[in-house]
Amino acid sequence: MKNKKQNFFFILTIAAIFVFTSCKGTINNEKILEPMASNNKASLQRHSFGITSEGISVDMYTLKNNNGMEVDIITYGGRIIRLSVPDKNGKISNVVLGFDSLQQYEKENPFFGALVGRYGNRIANAKFSLNGNEYQLAANNGPNNLHGGIKGFDKVVWKVEETSEGENVSLKLSYLSKDMDEGFPGNLLTNVTYTLTKDNTLKVAYESTTDRPTIVNLTQHSYFNLSGDFSKNILDHEITLNADKLVPVDSNLIPTGELMDVAGTPFDFRSHKLIGKDIEADHDQINKGGGYDHNWVLNGQDKGLRTVAKVYEAVSGRVMEVATTEPGVQLYTGNFLDGTLPIPKGGTYGKRSGLCLETQHYPDSPNQPNFPSVVLNPGEKYTTTTSFIFKTKQ
Repeated sequence: MKNKKQNFFFILTIAAIFVFTSCKGTINNEKILEPMASNNKASLQRHSFGITSEGISVDMYTLKNNNGMEVDIITYGGRIIRLSVPDKNGKISNVVLGFDSLQQYEKENPFFGALVGRYGNRIANAKFSLNGNEYQLAANNGPNNLHGGIKGFDKVVWKVEETSEGENVSLKLSYLSKDMDEGFPGNLLTNVTYTLTKDNTLKVAYESTTDRPTIVNLTQHSYFNLSGDFSKNILDHEITLNADKLVPVDSNLIPTGELMDVAGTPFDFRSHKLIGKDIEADHDQINKGGGYDHNWVLNGQDKGLRTVAKVYEAVSGRVMEVATTEPGVQLYTGNFLDGTLPIPKGGTYGKRSGLCLETQHYPDSPNQPNFPSVVLNPGEKYTTTTSFIFKTKQ
């Protein structure tokens, strides 16, 4: 009889533990994956990724956490080339657009996974004035400068400063952009630290210093498709943006200098909405961008790091939240992907097969006195942080 009682209480204990662990990490039907008691172990590994056309060696670093989430980052452009996360059933798939070869990245491509600088987004007429001096930049996007010019931060090989392993795994990259590089003044030293946490967050922390007054606006240009199937577009992704206003643009995608209320327009994502719902709407700004290619003015700019965006893909159940310290975010829906770039596992990247959420200051801020300043002076430090937080929803 005693043994039967012991067995009964043992079974009850096991059942209670099962119920507790099944509920743990679930909030509003969204599950933060707990570290798995398996062979998964947080780690960081280095591999060769080839040699550039200029003869510079490029490495790939694989950051992995205890849940099996992995991110592959190459030193060419500091690019995220793969980001593998679980779906609601635990299946792990890559959710960012990219290539398998260095040569493909060296060819003209739409900034897949890249660190972008010195200035993310467009500068009108490829010039700006600072302290009475006018600086002429490369016009690499029609009459405008885009994403730092012809050889921006996306096309240089970054130096690995340090790595760190533990519950959280990190990779710190650095690059010194010399005075007048691509027309920008000042020797700009930039460090970017990628950190993969135990709770499936990829944190990107930037810092820059200069020895001359200059401008700086850095961002990360990954294209996401949470389905993990790049033959599909992202029109069925739901998105929420914590923004009441938008930066309207002209036909060259340069800000008009005004701010536009999103209420009653196709740009209102304050409540979750399918990306495809209004992307073909007959609206002046939709027509100019060929869809969404605009900067939203984020709420809570005085609150530091806060959640500003949420993306959900129903079939996989994957959820991505974006938190940032930045005042704006550029939602770009891959409108100019045209089916000419190869998917590593076969096929090509079609129109709108990925979306970007580029946290940043507003486009053309150096020429727009009413926009938040992007000026960095000697003795100051530019710092900004963006986190991509991955969850699942049943």
